[in-house]
Amino acid sequence: MPATTINEVISTLETIINDSVAQNSRLGYFASLYYKVTVSVRDGIAKGQFQNGQRMEKLDVIFANRYLTAYEQWGNGQTPDHSWLIAFQMAQKASPLVLQHLLLGMNAHINLDLGIAAVEVSGTEPLEDLHNDFNMINTIISSLTYQVLAELGRVSPLLSLLGLHAGNNNSVLIQFSIDNARDGAWCYAEELYALPPANREAYIKDRDQNIFKLGENLAVQTGFLKFTIWLIHLLEWKKPSAIIDVLHSTTKRHFTVDKTKSSKI
Repeated sequence: MPATTINEVISTLETIINDSVAQNSRLGYFASLYYKVTVSVRDGIAKGQFQNGQRMEKLDVIFANRYLTAYEQWGNGQTPDHSWLIAFQMAQKASPLVLQHLLLGMNAHINLDLGIAAVEVSGTEPLEDLHNDFNMINTIISSLTYQVLAELGRVSPLLSLLGLHAGNNNSVLIQFSIDNARDGAWCYAEELYALPPANREAYIKDRDQNIFKLGENLAVQTGFLKFTIWLIHLLEWKKPSAIIDVLHSTTKRHFTVDKTKSSKI
């Protein structure tokens, strides 16, 4: 069943994380990151950081359910959106860096799912009414950046070597930016919102193909960058359950699921 409250989203994410630890699955990497963001959004709602907390919870739930549905489809042997398909397929491989696994999840969820969720939650109301709260999420994500970088530094001690390629404007891996992705998601939401509802599904399918291609570029590198990734990978932790523990345990020490604060959407 789809989640109906933000706390149900958090509980489902924790189930995915626990299952991933038990199965030694890399699918738990993105779930751990997403757990951090979702808990922070929930706490931001409780603190009144958003103009419309009820609408923000609804957005969060609609947004999360796109990922949760894709995850369930993959687990049941069905084919999710292609943007998610490549993220899940690459999670079966040991060669990508932890960072690449995280970016593949963010690529699908931000570049495809977020704009769709924004349009859905807006309904017939002006999309622009959502813009300030949409942007507030960037502030919340920024507040988590140092924690996530510290965790990645533990499990991937040579990750800073990617800085040698800072000027490589042809690599999506090097140039990927959450802020830019969210800006792009808003532009996509504006384009989708402007279409007649009957035309939106075809537009979403086209977007999915484009984001899938970005995912391919995140997953496969060539030349000197490929060598650098190989070098980083040599000293990166290899056991997924141990990596998930690092990515998730810090969050668990700081946050708990409050089952009293969220109402049904």
